[in-house]
Amino acid sequence: MTQGNLDRHARIEGLIRERGFVTIGALSEQLGVTVQTIRRDLAELSDAGLVTRFHGGAGLPSSISNIDYSARKILNIKEKQKIAQLVARHIPPNSSLFINIGTTTEAVARALLDHTGLRFITNNLNVAALVQGKPDLQVIVTGGVVRNRDGGVVGQAACDMIAQFRVDYGVIGISGIDTDGTLLDYDYDEVRAAQAIMKNSRHVFLVADHTKFARRPMVRMASITQVSALFTDLPPPAPLRELLEAHNIELHIATQT
Repeated sequence: MTQGNLDRHARIEGLIRERGFVTIGALSEQLGVTVQTIRRDLAELSDAGLVTRFHGGAGLPSSISNIDYSARKILNIKEKQKIAQLVARHIPPNSSLFINIGTTTEAVARALLDHTGLRFITNNLNVAALVQGKPDLQVIVTGGVVRNRDGGVVGQAACDMIAQFRVDYGVIGISGIDTDGTLLDYDYDEVRAAQAIMKNSRHVFLVADHTKFARRPMVRMASITQVSALFTDLPPPAPLRELLEAHNIELHIATQT
């Protein structure tokens, strides 16, 4: 995607957040591009979960439901792979780590398969399936209820088991990051497990592609000031960058390495 497209997407998102709903015609006139271009833009933004398309225009995305896991796996896949490879360079051999539910965290697990001596604790069956075939890696799966929709293991048993460990790195994904640094998700059970991971990790690595900077799910997980480092693919909005800098939180941008 070109910088021009990214800039236009950002302006479309801004107009929709400001007004709640904007027609295709109004966006075309405001941005000085064709209706066909706006339709393509809205299709891409909708696929990324950043806006909701309606007849004749678009509005704010849902704050109560995420898009399907299978669809999320292919969204921004190249960006997620770059983020994952960058994270892998910051995790040394013979480390212990938590990995939670998410498509970006799953990409991190895949990027770590060539490491040696890693010990994983996860509530993500997709991660467990990736790791279990590697003889030099060990994986422990938490107890709990398995969700059919994404292979996540949730519930009190998962949180209790996570609390029994103290690991080097906690790798967590998130569904949205508000401008004040609040980390947000759609599912309360996922949030509780992620909070347990943060509490029991020496270093917390937050992995999030740029689309998460514009999403506003309803469940509060934590503050970005509670993580050790943010790994992303594009520079965050200025308020977030200032917050990271003020709290000495590392920022790693995959496209700048």
